[in-house]
Amino acid sequence: MITVIVLIGAGILAGALNSLAGGGSLVTFPALLFAGLNPIDANASSVVALFPATFASVWAFRRHIRDVAEVNVTALSIVSLLGGVAGALLLLSTPTSVFAALVPWLVLISTIIFAVGNFAPLDVVRRLALGPRGALAAHFIVSVYGGYFGGGIGFLLLAALTLFGMRDINAMNGLKMWLVGIMTAASILIFVVADVIRWPEVLPMSVGAVIGGYAAAHVAQRLDQRMVKYFIIVWGVTVTAYFFWMGV
Repeated sequence: MITVIVLIGAGILAGALNSLAGGGSLVTFPALLFAGLNPIDANASSVVALFPATFASVWAFRRHIRDVAEVNVTALSIVSLLGGVAGALLLLSTPTSVFAALVPWLVLISTIIFAVGNFAPLDVVRRLALGPRGALAAHFIVSVYGGYFGGGIGFLLLAALTLFGMRDINAMNGLKMWLVGIMTAASILIFVVADVIRWPEVLPMSVGAVIGGYAAAHVAQRLDQRMVKYFIIVWGVTVTAYFFWMGV
């Protein structure tokens, strides 16, 4: 019973974190290890457990996603699917250690890009902005990473959307969750086929993640956007420090 409570609680917290910024797997992965799963099963089960919460958050942010004008959502969705599939196929042929060593640096760089893009003077931000083709290429690379490994993917996507010129954090978070859902779907299919998912632990964690993600998305829309952005930066620094410390 204690294990189930831990899994539900971890799901709620992770779903909330992913809805606001990212890094929810830092909560779910240790919780699944606590439940007795080996690291490989824990990683796969964590991805699957958080998947339903992704679209619960999307539904909560749907009004802001509909209002997005800076990017072509359909084009980004297609790129996310292609990149996610490419990343999943790459996962089958190369060790995760290749990308794992880059995770702390990617999260750190993404946090810096997000901070500069949202708080630097306008002339500095304009120099950072990419053209449509450059931004789509950057998003494809992020999507490949999301299908392959996915650690800190929320920060990478927020940084990519910043380079697209987006500044509305509610629209960015909603679109981020939608794109994460698309690019991780291929990975989940592979995990199902490989039979590395522990469903008894995944199900209660998924319930908690849906509750946390949906609730946090609603709360975020009532907060001052600068507060949410400050939280994302602080959490990004925290996740970066964690990854460096753990040596991912």
